[in-house]
Amino acid sequence: MSDAPLGELRDVHKAFDGRRALAGASLSVRPAEIVALLGPNGAGKTTAIRVLLGLRRPDKGIARLAGRDPAEAAARRIVGSTPQETDLPETLHVSELIDLVRSHYPTPTGLPELMSRFGIADLARREAGGLSGGQRRRVAVALAFAGNPRLVVLDEPSSGLDRSARVSLWDAIRSFAAAGRGILLATHDLAEAEALASRVVLLQHGRVVVDGTVAEIKRRAGDTVVRIRRQPLPALLYAEKTETRDGVVLLRTRSPGALVRELVASEADLDELQVVPLSLEEALAAEERV
Repeated sequence: MSDAPLGELRDVHKAFDGRRALAGASLSVRPAEIVALLGPNGAGKTTAIRVLLGLRRPDKGIARLAGRDPAEAAARRIVGSTPQETDLPETLHVSELIDLVRSHYPTPTGLPELMSRFGIADLARREAGGLSGGQRRRVAVALAFAGNPRLVVLDEPSSGLDRSARVSLWDAIRSFAAAGRGILLATHDLAEAEALASRVVLLQHGRVVVDGTVAEIKRRAGDTVVRIRRQPLPALLYAEKTETRDGVVLLRTRSPGALVRELVASEADLDELQVVPLSLEEALAAEERV
């Protein structure tokens, strides 16, 4: 299997009415990768996706789908997508809508398999206009996978989904990537990114400020947090960062066992000691402060 990018932005700039949306953004998605695209509102995530899909042309820089210009029909046939907001034809039945999308791809996913995977078999004869918000979202996500594409691009896919539908979506994403396909997942949900992503890209003000695996990002920030009651402490060799918050001392470390031994040797009060893995949210916050 080739390791060439299925989707790629290289030094992409894009502005709207003088407002900068992307300022030299670069990212890639390779086979078997799940890349989480993170960032606050206005960071450029949706613009990056639209440029990658050929819905917007970059002012400067390059966008590629499997090495091709996204404007080419052959390039678009490798990708499926679900935008953040999706309008579905009101009078089409769900099965008709999925078949319409499947018809544009050479080797689409089987209809029964797709309907089962996303829990929408019971919606097959329902008109799209009569679906609830959560049902519409499940159908919209299923459409991204309908053509059995090599790359799927999802913008806030779990928005509005209940727990069961969210779990089914996560399972589908993992299975898709395990089969050697690529996923670009734009999300505000850091728990979702941490659960799924093989790599995380953080956008701020149109620039990529973090690009790495979850493990790499956590390792740079200190993999583990040791929490103890607020108290005077000596200099600790294995505490890479110390922070006091709400009566608790937070000690970030890559060597929790060695740090705990240091605390024991210093006769610190360990009655409320906790050793917890650093969350992706905490690690990204540390990256942003550097």
